[in-house]
Amino acid sequence: MGLFDGMMGNAGRIDPQAAHAEYGRLLGNGEQIHAAYLLIRDAFLFTNRRLIMVDKQGITGRKVEYHSVLYRAITHFSVETAGTFDLDAELKIWISGNPAPIEKQFNKSVDIYEVQQILSHFVAV
Repeated sequence: MGLFDGMMGNAGRIDPQAAHAEYGRLLGNGEQIHAAYLLIRDAFLFTNRRLIMVDKQGITGRKVEYHSVLYRAITHFSVETAGTFDLDAELKIWISGNPAPIEKQFNKSVDIYEVQQILSHFVAV
């Protein structure tokens, strides 16, 4: 993922082992990261149990909020593929009790169908 993509808020995929090295202390016993995506400082992780959103705050990023969403709390989601002029794909996730979705944009290097497949697998369980 390039600097420009990060500045524009687009997410890029990171290796699950690298994500585990960075965020492993957030995981419970037997919990594994299946896919991870990184913004310039923020990240979101798909584990076998939940979705973890990492929000680094402030100029230094020393203050960090970790938001955990169990897959069973996801009521529905949508993906929008990239188009000719709009080069970014978009993911929206609705959480029960919250009318506004969580929205993330992905650059063209991310396979949005893979993201949908991961969500489908874990939400349907």
